[in-house]
Amino acid sequence: MGKVLMKGNEVIAEAAVHAGCKYFFGYPITPQSELVAYMARRLPEVGGLFLQAESEIAAINMVYGAASTGVRVMTSSSSPGFSLKQEGISYLVGAELPAVICNIVRGGPGLGNIQPAQSDYFQVTKGGGHGDYNIPVLAPASLQEIVELTQDAFDIADRYRTPVILMGDGMLGQMMEPVEFMDRLEQQKMEKPWATTGTRGDGGPKIVTSLELDAEGLEKRNWSLQQKFARIKQNEVRYETYQTDDAEIVMVAFGTVARITMNAINRARQNGVKVGLIRPISLWPFPEKPFIETRERIKAYISVEMSAGQMVEDVRLAVNGHAPVDFFGRTGGVVPTQEEIYEKIISVAGGGVSV
Repeated sequence: MGKVLMKGNEVIAEAAVHAGCKYFFGYPITPQSELVAYMARRLPEVGGLFLQAESEIAAINMVYGAASTGVRVMTSSSSPGFSLKQEGISYLVGAELPAVICNIVRGGPGLGNIQPAQSDYFQVTKGGGHGDYNIPVLAPASLQEIVELTQDAFDIADRYRTPVILMGDGMLGQMMEPVEFMDRLEQQKMEKPWATTGTRGDGGPKIVTSLELDAEGLEKRNWSLQQKFARIKQNEVRYETYQTDDAEIVMVAFGTVARITMNAINRARQNGVKVGLIRPISLWPFPEKPFIETRERIKAYISVEMSAGQMVEDVRLAVNGHAPVDFFGRTGGVVPTQEEIYEKIISVAGGGVSV
C-alpha cells in the first residue's frame, strides 16, 4: 500500500480493518467523530457492518453481542461517551469476550471541553466499571504506532478473551502523519471454540454470560480472571526508554506528551543535564521493570501528564520510595509546552542552567 498521509482517528479505523475488524458499533462525539465516519464508509467496502447506535450504552451492548460470536469487533468514543460504556465493559470482562475499545480523551470532568487530555488514566487503568478487573490499555505516541498497537490490541483481545482499550488524546486523534499499513492475516485465524455460532447438533449449548448467582461459583470465576490478569501482566508489558543509561533525572510520560517531553530532554542534554525518559506504552499492565532497573541510581523522577496527577501514583508505586517522584501537569485540555517541561527539569536539577 505504501505510505499515506492520514489523520489519527482515520488511522485507527484503517488499522482495525487491516487487523480483520469487520464490525463497528459507535456514536459520534468530538474529538473522535472522524473515526466513526471513516468506519461508516470503509466497512461496507470490505464486507463488514457499521451501525451508528442510538447511544454509547447501546453501542457497547451491540459490541457484546457481536463479540460473543467470535468476530473481531470495535467501538470508539471520547471521555463522556466512554464513561457511559463502563457497565458494558464490565460485562465484556465478566463474560470473557474479546473486543477493542478506543478512547480519544478530552478535557473533563463532566462534559468539559473538546481539547486533548489524559485525565481518563484512572478510569482505564483501575477498572472504570464494577467488580474486580483490569483491562489491557495501550497508549500510542505516533500515528505509525497507532497502526501497530491497534493491530496488537485485536491480537491481545483474542489471545486472552478480554476487551482491550486503545487510549489517545484529542491531539493524537486530530494530527496528520504519514503511515504504512500491513495485514496480519495469520493472527485472524485463531480458533474460538467458545463462540456462539451454533453447535449444529454436535455437543451441548454454548453460553456466554457474566451472570453467576452462586457466590462460590462467582468467586471461582473471579479467581480464574485474576490468574488471566497475572498472565497478561507477565506477557504484555510494553515501554520505551530514552537516554536513561547515564541519566540522573528520569522523566515519565506517555502518548503525545512523551513526544513533547523528549524535545525538552534534548534541550536539557545540550545544557549538560543528564536526563532521560521512560515512556509507558502499556498503561496497564504498567511497566515496573525500567523503574526497578534505574531507581537505585536516579536522583529524581518527574511524571509529566495532561491531568492533575494520575499516572504519578503508579510511578511512585514502581519507584517504591527509592527516589523522589515529582509531578508536572496541565489539565482541562491545556497541553504542556516544551518550555514548561524544560523549566521543570532545570528546577528539579537544582538550577545553574540557563532556561
